[in-house]
Amino acid sequence: MTEFQRDLLFLLHDVARLLRVDADKRARAHDMTRAQWGILIWLERQPGISQKELSELLEVEPITVARLIDRLEARGMVERRPDPRDRRIWRLHLQPAALPVLHEIGRQRAEITRIVTDGVDDDTIDRLTGTLLRMKTVLIQEAHAVRRGADTHGEAEAAHGEAKATELA
Repeated sequence: MTEFQRDLLFLLHDVARLLRVDADKRARAHDMTRAQWGILIWLERQPGISQKELSELLEVEPITVARLIDRLEARGMVERRPDPRDRRIWRLHLQPAALPVLHEIGRQRAEITRIVTDGVDDDTIDRLTGTLLRMKTVLIQEAHAVRRGADTHGEAEAAHGEAKATELA
């Protein structure tokens, strides 16, 4: 295997891309999109989230979320309710029609997980998951530091040191 094929960043990108392609195909087979599936998953995890909060979580423009919600609402899967404290805000809630779809999404996610972890022992999966969580934490901290205009390199090193200390504890 060449050095290029073992490049961590390219591998992470390629695996994520392949997972997206597979999830797109699975969602299309059910007459939906991966983005719609993602919204349903988030609404199951955080009922009553606002469209704005959802757009921030998904890192897409609010108008994109509004259009996706329009489609899900037309299928009877999602309902917009006004926020009791601020009528300008719409709170999003799942409808009963979303439950069989969420069951299917769960089934598809389990199948994808089974495929990508085939032949990988549980300890390796646990270590990989922990490593990816640590990478995600560092990247989030780095992004927040950049937004604050802080010394990102120093904060990232401190975050890495804290993560390493936690790992060793």
